Amino acid sequence: MSDLDQFRQQTRTWLEENCPPAMREPMKNFEDIYNGGRNPVIDHPDQKIWCERMASRGWTVPHWPAEYGGGGLDKDHVKVLREEMRRLGARPALDSFGISMLGPALLKFGSEKQKQEHLPKIVRGEIRWCQGYSEPGAGSDLASLQTKAEDHGDHYIVNGQKIWTSYANYADWIFCLVRTDNSGTKHEGISFVLFDMATPGVSVRPIKLISGSSPFCETFFDDVKVLKENLMGEEGKGWTIAKYLLTHEREMIAGFGGAHGQPLGERAVATMGADTSGRLVNSVLRQNIAQYQLDTVVFGATMARIGDEAKAGQGLGPASSIFKYYGTELNKRRNELNLAVDGEGALGWDGEEYDGGKLSRDWLRSKGNSIEGGTSEVQLNIISKRVLGLPDE
Repeated sequence: MSDLDQFRQQTRTWLEENCPPAMREPMKNFEDIYNGGRNPVIDHPDQKIWCERMASRGWTVPHWPAEYGGGGLDKDHVKVLREEMRRLGARPALDSFGISMLGPALLKFGSEKQKQEHLPKIVRGEIRWCQGYSEPGAGSDLASLQTKAEDHGDHYIVNGQKIWTSYANYADWIFCLVRTDNSGTKHEGISFVLFDMATPGVSVRPIKLISGSSPFCETFFDDVKVLKENLMGEEGKGWTIAKYLLTHEREMIAGFGGAHGQPLGERAVATMGADTSGRLVNSVLRQNIAQYQLDTVVFGATMARIGDEAKAGQGLGPASSIFKYYGTELNKRRNELNLAVDGEGALGWDGEEYDGGKLSRDWLRSKGNSIEGGTSEVQLNIISKRVLGLPDE
């Protein structure tokens, strides 16, 4: 038996023994995703149990180095773990901005002390992070940010405001872009700092969206003290870290375009009925769903290929913009098709018969994917210039 075959057998046995039955059921919504933190939002008690069991092996982030709490697995062993989790129907044990965004940046730019301090806590789901990037006057033009960090010897005093800070009202720490110098170009003088959201002077105000949810917040900093030991990388060189982290954020958002929940074709047949040959009765919708499902498979294969190339040392780079743009479009298409399947029934906003208006609320929320993490227009510009090499004019 090869090492990989032995690992598969051991992994299968461990997962069957340790994954709680409730964590083998398909996720229905974002509440089913466990994000961890000091005061975690728990939809089911087994979420925390499953996270703790997986974290004990480093398998919440299996590809991170073992010295920082990760699983220390190579890409082939990670692939086997993912396959065995899918076979069992096991949910991801933990999902967080610490894993998808800050962690990769810490591994590349953080000091050894910062890695030892923060990465194991991310792996164990002990600290939930949020991202302090966008400001009221600095969205797509992020480098225009004005949140200021004044030098006070061994610490900074931070003043300013961030907006669209996802889940800031649940976060324990924030990774934040601040301006430490105004003497150069707008891309210079930006620094990348980390600090506790419980620090005096930090306040958060949730923003209610048209979908009825409040995943985004306004975040205010009034004379917030940030120790310089929490500066990541060099002072004034934060833009380099910011760009690197954005590639991982865009890859994360692209994941929204993958398959989720019950396959659309199955749901459509169950809702609308089938013809004598077992096909969806609505031929136009049947064709649109088939095209969507085909595009989803192709997108997944492309993400896997480029992901393997990135892990081989080539880096993700501007390909993240392809992922982000196309994943966003797929997610919007899926939500449009879900509405088409239910017809008038998708218009319901409240009540058990409409599942709390989930379809219409998810459809409205999907529109935000075109803006967050860099607008679709910005992604298309990046693709045209840095991937296709087209001229500016």
